[in-house]
Amino acid sequence: MIGFKSNKINHISESAIPTQALRWLILTDNALSKLPNSIGDCQHMQKLMLAGNQLKKLPENLRNCKKIELLRISANQLESLPDWLFSLPKLSWLAYAGNPFSDEIETKLIAQQPIAIINWTDLQLQQQLGEGASGLIYQAQWQVDAFTNKAVAVKMFKADLTSDGLPRCEVHATALAGQHPNLLGLEGIVSQHPEGAQGMVMPLMDADLKVLADPPSFESCSRDVYNSSTKFTLESVLNIAHSIASVVSHLHAQGITHGDLYAHNVLTNSNDDVMLSDFGGASFLPEDNLAQSHHLQGIESHAFSCLFAELLTRCDADNNTTAALWALQAQCAQTNNAKRPLFNVIEDKLNLLKQAHLTQSTTNV
Repeated sequence: MIGFKSNKINHISESAIPTQALRWLILTDNALSKLPNSIGDCQHMQKLMLAGNQLKKLPENLRNCKKIELLRISANQLESLPDWLFSLPKLSWLAYAGNPFSDEIETKLIAQQPIAIINWTDLQLQQQLGEGASGLIYQAQWQVDAFTNKAVAVKMFKADLTSDGLPRCEVHATALAGQHPNLLGLEGIVSQHPEGAQGMVMPLMDADLKVLADPPSFESCSRDVYNSSTKFTLESVLNIAHSIASVVSHLHAQGITHGDLYAHNVLTNSNDDVMLSDFGGASFLPEDNLAQSHHLQGIESHAFSCLFAELLTRCDADNNTTAALWALQAQCAQTNNAKRPLFNVIEDKLNLLKQAHLTQSTTNV
């Protein structure tokens, strides 16, 4: 792993990258206008983080990095996404918002979505609830009007740029996500902060909801870290997987990808209530390019295959019982992007499997 974040780097020589061993390269928030061609020789690279530079294009030989799973290219100067990007067989987590081509899409989408403005003086911050790469989350009281106080969650961004991209894009994606049983939603954006800090106000989540897993470690690189004792019943796997497929299908229908579909962004409880959080890696689907839109959704299908496999691996049911679920996981994990099912299909298949399991359980009783 090599990390040079926020170092004002504007040039990297061809000989600077140790291509034989590199798995994780972080060049977030620098001043790079191009990358060395030698980056295409990094055969073991799984994570490449380039948000917040001045890149106008990606080197074409980056297509040789067949093991790339996570790619952050938000907040650059890219005029388009290269088609070879969709040939990367393991690419699962892609963020590209905040580039000129994406800004046009974002502007059109958000013009149809009014966002409430909430004055900082109407918020009273209380205890900190959590912290992510992009910001701190607090419980707060919001004085809605002279007679109404409401308990809410307030996310205050740490900086004008996150490891995933721009706070503006995260706020807009959260607003565009709209209403769904597995989403928190958005109350509004913070204005008139005394230090000009950016923030957003969300409904307060139920306290019993907990993340499914911890984020990737240095050792696991691109895979979430589960407690060694974590086990799921078949019913829980079906409920969680179906809820995730349902909410992501909804997001795609609204014109956005999540970009960070990981267990550490999925919260659940003992009732298998599910909440998908954190739109820091979200991006906007091109409305006028259906082929590219399908490929982008196919990348998210591969991310789902990783999460689904993690659930199934920890399922207490035997392999014969989970065979149909593993078959669906394999379809989502195909190296050919075009052959992966989109989320409306995944949702329907999981719903049928869920109903079949319910019928079987009722019959057995």
